[in-house]
Amino acid sequence: MIKVRKADERGRANFGWLHSRHTFSFGSYYDPAQMGFSRLRVINDDAVAPGAGFDTHGHRDMEIISYVLEGSIAHKDSSGNEEILSAGEFQLMSAGTGILHSEFNPSSSRPLKFLQIWMEPNVLGGKPGYQQKDFGCNPGLTLVAGPDGADGSLVIKQDARLYQLWLGQGEQARLELASGRKAWVQLVDGELTVNGESLSLGDGAALSGETQLYFSADRPVRALVFDLP
Repeated sequence: MIKVRKADERGRANFGWLHSRHTFSFGSYYDPAQMGFSRLRVINDDAVAPGAGFDTHGHRDMEIISYVLEGSIAHKDSSGNEEILSAGEFQLMSAGTGILHSEFNPSSSRPLKFLQIWMEPNVLGGKPGYQQKDFGCNPGLTLVAGPDGADGSLVIKQDARLYQLWLGQGEQARLELASGRKAWVQLVDGELTVNGESLSLGDGAALSGETQLYFSADRPVRALVFDLP
């Protein structure tokens, strides 16, 4: 079964310095039918004005992934991490028992665009953690995060895997899912067909009861694919 979450049906937030589209209920946007999918709780498509950003705030017991699409993020947290994330990089912050952090657009002229993703952990508490990596743009599926760090991936506190998908026009890919697993596909660029369902820019798709995912690019594609419990 496939259920498409159309880009233009997502929640909206506009604070002047921040324009955001919310796949699931977040902040002032509330829809009881859109409270998350499996262990995914937040997928926000954020655009941050030059010189602006999120002031210091706290999280706990959440796996928080940032994927930079354009520009860069200046990150600082209470564990002592001060980093710059450039376009194409992934950041995974495990909040654990609690962490304070800020995220800013350090440019005075360029916008920042990134996906902010929250996933519920399967282990509560523990020391907060920080990971950051650029996985390039290799064709097909590249493992970005998983529970065991396979293939140099980031380690996430959940029985879940995140893949980056790059396809050229007319190219195809396939992903096997174990019985009972679910998947979420978030399209970042291009047009993509997933198991016969067409996705456009910004669309998401929830898949359940499938053991094979078939991807076909109608034009050059970049997407995130989640294998979920």
